[in-house]
Formats: sequence, structure tokens, C-alpha cells
Amino acid sequence: MKSLLLSGALLCQGLAIPELATAQTGTDARMITFATYNVSMEAENYVPRGTPGNSEQVLIKELASGANQQIKNIAQIIKTVRPDVILLNEFDYIKNPAEGVGQFIKGYLNEDSNGAKGIDYPYYYYSTVNTGQPSPYDLDQNGKMEQLGADAWGFGNYPGQYGMVLLSRFPIDTAAVRTFQHFKWKDMPDAFKTTKEDGSDWYSPEAWAQFPLSSKSHWDIPVKVGDKTIHILASHPTPPTFDGKEDRNGKRNHDEIRFWNDYITQEKGRYIYDDKGQKGGLPANASFVILGDQNASPDEGNAITGGIRQLISNPAVNGGTAPASKGGAEHSPGNAFAKNHTAFWRMRADYVLPSRQGFQILDSGVFWPAKGEPMAELVEKRESSSDHRLVWVRVRLD
Repeated sequence: MKSLLLSGALLCQGLAIPELATAQTGTDARMITFATYNVSMEAENYVPRGTPGNSEQVLIKELASGANQQIKNIAQIIKTVRPDVILLNEFDYIKNPAEGVGQFIKGYLNEDSNGAKGIDYPYYYYSTVNTGQPSPYDLDQNGKMEQLGADAWGFGNYPGQYGMVLLSRFPIDTAAVRTFQHFKWKDMPDAFKTTKEDGSDWYSPEAWAQFPLSSKSHWDIPVKVGDKTIHILASHPTPPTFDGKEDRNGKRNHDEIRFWNDYITQEKGRYIYDDKGQKGGLPANASFVILGDQNASPDEGNAITGGIRQLISNPAVNGGTAPASKGGAEHSPGNAFAKNHTAFWRMRADYVLPSRQGFQILDSGVFWPAKGEPMAELVEKRESSSDHRLVWVRVRLD
């Protein structure tokens, strides 16, 4: 496991776009903007899928150059919205921060660009994930034990593909971080077990005994804002597709989302254990923010909607208002849910869900300018930045 902190200066400039929330104005220390962004910064975004030798070294090279336009555009979006805490999904796991997250901050975020002031994140957290971790089993039942791809413990063609990084202006209590990368799916009560058409188990008993619930990982990262602790609950469940009638990915997606629902609900999280063996869910009355690409919508798509519906409607979650954008509405005219879409493939997939405890929601949005608006070119095409959009929620601390 790898978790690191980086010291640096705090930048406190506002935004040039009035319709976006100004995160770092310095006018009220109780105002904080939380964000999530699937940045699609994994090797196969830069070289053809299946290229021999694909690994995190591809991203290391692009970060070192300081010149990759897609990464520049991602940084421009972050510098524009200026979140105080942001989760980056699909940022390949790179063990050395000087080559990975630290280089992203130094080489792309710190510098002024195109009218946006540079931004610094003095603290960050990252760790290993299950994607691309080889298994010895034929998990997709295609008759081959290929170790990687769909036979990895989380879909990936090399270890650490589609990883996660948290960036923060505020200190991280690294000693209190809880990770759940190795929590076994079988240990979730009433887990959605996958079966074949004849009713027999999809996974062999040996594979099921070792199968992790999380396709990447689940992290509880305590962030310290003054004397207040905010638990950042970060994850990226598997897409509920790319399978067959058995719906193995759909069931895993549901249960990965359900994990947080149980974790934040008193009494329900008793079965949970972390990677250090500590048992139980979130303490009562804790403040938290759930961040991540959940790959599920309560209204559209192929997910088993019960998981995400229950999470949004959990009494501990302030999920009554979905962030919106003009660009999303324009992208899918006639679709009643379009303004809340967070991906160009027309679905709400990415979430910032604050707890009711500790916060008052002030504003929210999805960075998706309509055509002709400033910076619309940053999301014009898949290659411009990502197939997802940055989602943000601005709160006032109680």
C-alpha cells in the first residue's frame, strides 16, 4: 500500500466564469467545494488498446513531458472549477509520486494557463487497486485462464490500470485511512451471487472464496478542516456491462455501491472489515462525502438501479439535488435527465454526495459548457479531455 503527502503553497484565486462556484476565494473558510472527475488518464487512452507492454509507464511518460494536450485540458478544467478536494478516477497507479500524482500537480496544475491561475494541492492520497491484478481463474468463463483483462480481480490489462487519486487542500489523517481493497465479496450478507443459466455457481468455489468485492478499491480518507474531520468515501465500481445474461458485472456494481450504503448506516456495517482487520462502518454522526464514478444511474442505463437509488435516498445522505449543466441538456435534447448527465455517453454516472450531518449545500454543477460558451472546446470531443465531466458540490460547514 502506498499513501503520501506533499507540502506546498495554498492558492486562493476565484473563477472567471460566474456560473461556476468559486472554491478558493478565501472569503469564508467554512465554504468548501468537493469534486469528482473520471479523467481517463490510463495507458490505453494514449496508445492503442492491446499494445504489448502497456503499463503505467505510458502515463509516466506523458506526465513527464508536461505537454500532453488532453492532460492540459483536464488541468484547465480543474483550475477553472478550483475544488478544494477532488477525486480523480482512472488515474493509473504510479508508485513513485514524483513520476505520478506529484508530477501531475507540478507539471500541469501549478502553472497558470489560458487565463486560469495555477492551483496547488498540498496533500494527496493514493494506494493500490484490484484492476489488472492477475487471478489464476477463468473468471469470465470463456474457457481460458488469461490472468489479465476479464480474468483479473478487477478488469484491467496491467496492475493499477484505472486507479484513483485524491487531491486535497486540507491535511489528510493518513494514519486513520481505511482501505477495503481485499474485503471479500462473499462476506457481504445477501451478496448478489452470480449463477449460470442452469442455476449453478458462475465462479468456482476457490475463486469465490478469494474474490474481492471492489473492482478497484473502497477508501475512507479522513480530511482535517480545522478541528473538523470529513470522511472522503472514494470508489469506482465496475461498469454493469461487458458480460452476459449472468450479469456478473451488474451484480458486482450493485454490491460495490451497496457497500457504502451499509458503511454509512448504523448497525448495517458491522460485517465490514478493512485491510488492517478493523471491523465496522462509519462512526455515528460522522460527516462524510461520497465521491466517485459509480457507473450507475437511478433512471437510465444497465445497472441494477436499487443500489444507487438506496445510496442517494439514504437518510444520512443529502442527495436531493442532482448537479446539472447546460451542455448536458444540449447534448441530449428531449431527454428529461440530460441536464444531470455526467458522461458524454448520456448518463449520470459520477457523484458527489455529502452527508446531511455537518454541511449545508450551497451550489453544485457539472462542468459541461454548451456550444459557444467559454471553454466548450475542452469537452468538445472524447479526445479533448475525458468521456466524463467534472462534477462539483459547494457546501458550507455547520
